[in-house]
Amino acid sequence: MSTLRVSNIEAKADPSSPSVNEKVKITNSNGDVMLQLDGATTGITTVGINTTDPAFTVDSAQNVNFVGVVTATSLSGNLTGNVTGNVTGNVTGGITTSQITVGDSFIKSGAVGLGTTDTTGRNAGVGTAVGTLIYNSTDQVVQVYNGSSWDQLSNIDSGLTATGGLVNEITVNGVDYRTHTFTSSASFTVSELGTFPGAVDYLVVAGGGGGGASNYTAGGGGAGGFRTSMPEGPGGPGTSAESALTVSATTYTVTVGAGGYGQTYIQTNAHTGGRGGSSSISGPDITTVTSTGGGGGGGGRDADGQPGGSGGGGAGDGLHPGGAPVGGSAASPTQGYDGGGATTTAPGAPGYAGGGGGGAGGAGGDGAPGTAGDTNGQGGIGKRSTITGSAYLIGTPGPGGDGGYLAGGGGTGAENGTGGTGAYGGGGTGVTNGVGNHGTQSTGGGAGGAGRDQSRGGTGGSGIVVLRYKIGRLQKGTAKATGGDISFKDGKTIHVFRSSGTFQITDSSLTSADYLVVAGGGGGGGNAGGGGGAGGFRTGTNTPLNPSPGEYTISVGAGGNGAYQYYPNGGVNARGSNGSDSIFSSITSTGGGGGGSRDAGGSGNQPYSPGGPGGSSGGTSADTSGNTAPSDPTQGNQGGSGGAASGGGGGGAGAAGTDGTGTAGSGIGGPGTSSAISGTSVTYAGGGGGTGGYSGAGSAGGTGGGGAGAGTPLNNTGSNSTGESGTTNLGGGGGAAANGSQNPTASAPGFSSGGNGGSGIVIISYPT
Repeated sequence: MSTLRVSNIEAKADPSSPSVNEKVKITNSNGDVMLQLDGATTGITTVGINTTDPAFTVDSAQNVNFVGVVTATSLSGNLTGNVTGNVTGNVTGGITTSQITVGDSFIKSGAVGLGTTDTTGRNAGVGTAVGTLIYNSTDQVVQVYNGSSWDQLSNIDSGLTATGGLVNEITVNGVDYRTHTFTSSASFTVSELGTFPGAVDYLVVAGGGGGGASNYTAGGGGAGGFRTSMPEGPGGPGTSAESALTVSATTYTVTVGAGGYGQTYIQTNAHTGGRGGSSSISGPDITTVTSTGGGGGGGGRDADGQPGGSGGGGAGDGLHPGGAPVGGSAASPTQGYDGGGATTTAPGAPGYAGGGGGGAGGAGGDGAPGTAGDTNGQGGIGKRSTITGSAYLIGTPGPGGDGGYLAGGGGTGAENGTGGTGAYGGGGTGVTNGVGNHGTQSTGGGAGGAGRDQSRGGTGGSGIVVLRYKIGRLQKGTAKATGGDISFKDGKTIHVFRSSGTFQITDSSLTSADYLVVAGGGGGGGNAGGGGGAGGFRTGTNTPLNPSPGEYTISVGAGGNGAYQYYPNGGVNARGSNGSDSIFSSITSTGGGGGGSRDAGGSGNQPYSPGGPGGSSGGTSADTSGNTAPSDPTQGNQGGSGGAASGGGGGGAGAAGTDGTGTAGSGIGGPGTSSAISGTSVTYAGGGGGTGGYSGAGSAGGTGGGGAGAGTPLNNTGSNSTGESGTTNLGGGGGAAANGSQNPTASAPGFSSGGNGGSGIVIISYPT
C-alpha cells in the first residue's frame, strides 16, 4: 500500500484554481470511501478520530459512539432523528439555543423533556432499566422505576399532614389513604395542606342508648346515630352518602359520645335507660357534623322508648311504642331507625313483650305476644362503612362473619323466657333477671334491657369517629407485616390490635420486634366491694420472631364483669369476674383479678370475699383484712385490704392498691405503667377503686384506665350503687359498688353493681 504524506495544502488566490468546496474524497486500498466533503455518504463504513483509540466512531448502521469527554460550547441548529448508540462519556460545556430531540423527548438548555406515556404503555415495557424516568399521563405524575415498581416523584401527589387519633394507612383500588380513628374525644390537627384537595371523608357514630329495667319487660337501647360521607358496605340497606369536609391548616375538635347508662329497677325511681352521648367533628371553617346518641330503652311497667340517633324500644304491659330516630324516619340524612314497640299479651297468655332498640340499618323488632317463654323484640341491625376499605377494620362481625358492623340496637328484656337478641353492630342482648348485656365499646351499639324484679339494663356502647383523606405514595410507609391498625412514626412501623386478630409477617427481614401486651381488667366487686385488679402488663424489645415470614395469632382479652347484688334479698354471691388473657406469640399477659364482694343474703349473715388473683389482684371487700397476691408479680401488683365498710383498691401495673380504712375515698386503685410504644406515651393497667365508707364517696381508680368506686347511698332510701367501668383498651380494673340500701317501709330494694373491667390491647413495633 502506497503512503501519501502532505505537509500543507493551501488554496491559491487564482480564481481558476480548484476551490476547497470541490469534492474531496479519501479512499482506502479496498476502494471504500473514508471521507467525502460533498455530502455523499455511499460506501462509508466508519469515520474515526484517532483510530487506535477512537474518541468517537460512526459505524455503517449510523450509530454514533462516544468515548471520553465531549465538550460543546454551542450547537447551531437542532439535532433531530434517532440516537441508537450509547453515550458513555461526559458531555460538558454549554448548549445554548439548540436541543437534541428523540421522539417527544428532548434535551436543551435549561430543560429536559421526558415525553409522555400512559399506564398501559408504561406497563407494556419489557426489560425496563432501573432509574428509568417517565411522565405518566394517566396519573399525571413523574415516575421512576426502582427495579420492581414505579415510584411517584411529582409533588402533585401529596395529601394533608395531620395528627390525632390512631393513624392507619390503607390502599383501595390502587389509591393510598390515611385514616385517623378516634375512640375517645381529642383534636384533629392539620399542620399542612398537600397538593390534593383538602377533602376529608368521615364516619361519625354516637354512643348507644342504655337498656331499660322493669318487673315485666324493658326496651332495648337504641343505637347511636350513624353519619358518613362514604358509601355503605355490601349487604346493607343502602344510604345516601353526605359530602366530604373541606379542611384547612387548623385544629378541629373530635367528640366521641359515651354509652347511655343502664337503668336499675327500683319501684320508687325511674326505669328508662339513658340516652347515649353525641359524637361530632367541629371546627372554625366547616359545618359541624353531629350524630345523636341512641335513645334509652323504656322501663317500668309502661314506658315508651326514647328518641335518639336510633330510637329505644318500648316496654311494659301496654301498647307503648318505640322511640323515633332524630328528625323522624324521613330525615335526611338518616341517622337510624325506630325502636320496636311493646305489645300486650294474646288473650289468656301470661307474658308481656317489649320492643328492641332501633339500629342504623333497620328498625327494632316489635314484641311478640304469646306465651311466657316468648323471645321479645330483637335489636335493629347496624350498618357498615367503606371508610376503612374492604378490610372493615372497625366494628363487629356480621351475618356471614364479615366485619365492620356498627350501631346495632339492643334486645329487649323479658318477663319470662329469653331476652331479645342484640343486633349485629354491637347491640347487647336482653335478659330476664340480672344485668342486660352492654353494647360493645367503640361501636355505638345499644344495650340490652332487663325484665322482672332485681334487674338492671345494660350500658350502651361508646361511639367512634373515623376521618380519611388521600395521600401520595411518598407519604406512605411500607409495612413488613399485616394485621391491626398500622401507623408510622419516628422511623417505626406500629401495629395496634384493639381486638383479636392475626399478625402476618410478609418480609423475611423482620426477625424481631418490640411489644406491649396488656390483658383485660378484672370486674369490680358488688355491695361494699373491692376494686378490680388491672390486666397483666408485659413489654419487651427486640423479641425474636421465628418463623419469618410467619403468622402469629393475637388475642386481646376482654374485661371481666362486675359483680351485682340486691339488698337485702340476695343476688349474686360472688366477686367480680377476672379479665381475660391477652396473647402475642409466646407472650401471655394474665387477666386482672375480680374485686371482692359482700353478700347480705337476707338472713343477717354477711360473708365477705377477698379479691381474686390475676395480672394484678382485686381489692378485698369491706371489713375484710388481708390481700391476694397477683398470679405473676412481674405483671402487676396486689389489691388493697378492706377496712371498716370500705373496700380496698385493685392492684395496678405500677403499684398495689391502697387499703380501705373506713374513710371515704381511701381504697384507691393502684396506678398503671406508661409506655410510648404507640408513638405517644400512654398509661395502661390501672386498678379499680374500692367502695367508700358508709358516709361518703367511693375511691378513685388508678391512672391507666381504672374505674372509680361508687359511694355508699344513704340508708333507708331505696337507692342503688354502680361502680365505674375500666377504660376500653387500657386494661383497667372496674370500680367497686357500695351497699345498695333498703327502705323498709316501702320495701324498696337496693341494687349494687361493680363496674366492668376495661379490655386489653396488643401493640407490636419495629423499624420501618
